[in-house]
Amino acid sequence: MRKLTFLATALAALLGAIGFNPTAAQSFVGTTPAKEFPPGLDWINTDRPLTMAELRGKIVVLDFWTYGCINCIHVIPDLKALEAKYPDVLVVIGVHSAKFLNEADTVNIGLVAERYGRTEPIVNDAAFDVWRSYNVRAWPTLMLIDPEGNVLGRHEGESAFGPLDAAIVGMIPVFDERGTLDRTPLDLTAGEATAPRTVLRFPEQVLADAAGGRLFIADSGNDRIVVTDLGGAVQDVIGGGASGLVDGAFEEAAFDWPHGMSLASPTELYVADTGNHAIRLVDLAARTVRTVAGTGEQAYMFNQSSVSASSGLNSPWDVLWLDGQLYVAMAGQHQVWRYDPGSDPSSDTGWGALYLVAGSGREELRDGAATSAGLNQPTGLATDGEALFVADSEASAVRRIDLAPGGQVSTVVGTGLFDFGDVDGVADAVRLQHAQAVDYADGAVYVADTYNNKVKKLDPATRESVTLLGTGEAGWRDGAEAEFHEPGGLSVIGRLLYVADTNNHLIRVADLDSLQVRTLALTDPGGLLVRPLAALGSEAGAVGAGGGEAAAGGAGGNAAAPERFDEVVELPGVAVAAGAGSVTLKLTVPDGYQANDLAPLQVRVTSSGAAALLAEPASATVSGPEYPLTLEFPATFTEGEAAVSADVVIYYCRKVAAELCLIRQARIVVPVSVGAGGTGGAPGAAAVAVAWQPPALAGD
Repeated sequence: MRKLTFLATALAALLGAIGFNPTAAQSFVGTTPAKEFPPGLDWINTDRPLTMAELRGKIVVLDFWTYGCINCIHVIPDLKALEAKYPDVLVVIGVHSAKFLNEADTVNIGLVAERYGRTEPIVNDAAFDVWRSYNVRAWPTLMLIDPEGNVLGRHEGESAFGPLDAAIVGMIPVFDERGTLDRTPLDLTAGEATAPRTVLRFPEQVLADAAGGRLFIADSGNDRIVVTDLGGAVQDVIGGGASGLVDGAFEEAAFDWPHGMSLASPTELYVADTGNHAIRLVDLAARTVRTVAGTGEQAYMFNQSSVSASSGLNSPWDVLWLDGQLYVAMAGQHQVWRYDPGSDPSSDTGWGALYLVAGSGREELRDGAATSAGLNQPTGLATDGEALFVADSEASAVRRIDLAPGGQVSTVVGTGLFDFGDVDGVADAVRLQHAQAVDYADGAVYVADTYNNKVKKLDPATRESVTLLGTGEAGWRDGAEAEFHEPGGLSVIGRLLYVADTNNHLIRVADLDSLQVRTLALTDPGGLLVRPLAALGSEAGAVGAGGGEAAAGGAGGNAAAPERFDEVVELPGVAVAAGAGSVTLKLTVPDGYQANDLAPLQVRVTSSGAAALLAEPASATVSGPEYPLTLEFPATFTEGEAAVSADVVIYYCRKVAAELCLIRQARIVVPVSVGAGGTGGAPGAAAVAVAWQPPALAGD
């Protein structure tokens, strides 16, 4: 259902009234009081439980969602666009009513909110109390509540921006006239500092290339692909780290939450660019990225058997190259498609074409003829050369698609959309929980049983499924009793299984003979995972030793705008005497942490005013630093005002479990006043001291 259902005559008002008039006004006023949130529920992104009473005066949207639901994910951009358009009158509240048991955990909801950039207050409606109070029927459902606390209507399904926007446009003048719309900013967030950043961020998939001795890691939360050798040494980074749809050289290209990958040749890598609804082709030799299918916008391809690759796609989640064709798990469409890179016969654009392989588009577990069978948010593909194996995640199933002409879809394990659990066994006795990825090797299908925090091994012939790795508890532990946290991807080469351990922000490696698990320690001797400070640009007004404004990217230029940094800290101002002196930077790391010896520390010190002139080069790259570390940069101070900035890129790791490393890009700013009343007086005595320590992980 994709329309906004209003109480009484509201729909007629939306259709017929562009401007405000007294008759239409009443149509934008709800008549049913909104239900209060029950006490005792867990809240995320806010420092207190919220009440409907304190939201009076605001237009409120309640978003009923569950985090594995692709339709719910598709609504997130609409909600963000509405929040951006109406920042002073609209409040969005996420009501998370979990489908799967794993999704009811508050910690997991918080992680997925971080994953998808959901910063609005979210209530964990694990027992469906809020859901029932509003008579909600499906995910996603959005309830629209007026500033006087009454429900105006609901929207079920995707494509929410248009109808909600039209309703809000109509509501604003009505409640302005009634004097009940409050434009006072309402601070509902927790206001916590930015969390430390792991080297990888929510990696969703990994591809092991035995012939090339490489790993391709979908570093999804950082919108890039990281290339390492099989031991974890970073060889290259595909994508500049900014979210977007940009073709070009590796450093310039942009992705939006990339997922599955597949090699067509040693130099051709296809990527399912899920957030962009696109397929990208990476030329590993030329170090370029180009879009081969999709427009960057979501599109619905229902009731079509073929489309030009220049058309829009619908959340492609995984890709698989086989016999000159690229198979695509189109999660948002509940289908599998095939991309033929040859020219589209219906056009002269040079684009390829896509052809429907399996799935009616209806979300159901139905076997039979391929294009009439039902799939359920397919997110993973594997092959034995004759058939596709599909991770049918919303049905907690593994499906088989026969690729022969007239092929059928059959179910290997799984029985329905709401049949899930953690049960080893045979055929219909097996239970998985939102399994997101599969790979095939030596007659077996390896399954990332994501919400059970396990890896399972499935015999497609006997339909027997057994737990291979993982205790079922969410965590991070190596060894024979390994723990994972929502593993989202896997790849087998030889007797090694690589796992994208998504919520742990890690790649894990399992020996399939000993069943021992270890964590892949990424090393970055070239500093490729963080853009060098010199490449981040400069800001106007940065002053070098010559006294003039430094050129962009020059040694005297300030690095990047503040949003490039994880943290911008302004320290108390200091007063110093005029004369020759220095800026000293003292860096420490938290207790229990140490430097990452294989990733260099980068520092650059700049000044925004001529009162503090740094001798060039006012920068340092330190390999294998030992903390605490003090760096000194010569400076000349003259009477006046300036702001001294120290830009730092630091890698640091736990001393225990050293495979878990963090990255922090920070700017520390110190206002400086130079005059007779400063700390110095004698030549060489003028000094500005800057001290900073990056944060530890929560709980450390």
